[in-house]
Amino acid sequence: MIEFVLFLGLLFTLGGLAVASNPSPYYGVVGLVVAAVAGGGWLVSLGVSFVSLVLVMVYLGGMLVVFVYSVSLAADPY
Repeated sequence: MIEFVLFLGLLFTLGGLAVASNPSPYYGVVGLVVAAVAGGGWLVSLGVSFVSLVLVMVYLGGMLVVFVYSVSLAADPY
């Protein structure tokens, strides 16, 4: 079990680094999803499943709206 928690912590860290280091929003959102799911899994392993559900729903919902907005602005030529 401790290996799984450490794996989720590593996945969360790598997801955060992927968001911060990718200039393209297409690849940055993949890191965002990985970090949110790993953080939710980490919280589930600690026994706070409701907080994990709220984290995934609110964080991913809000950030994916920002992602769609930034992609639409980047695709608009004018």
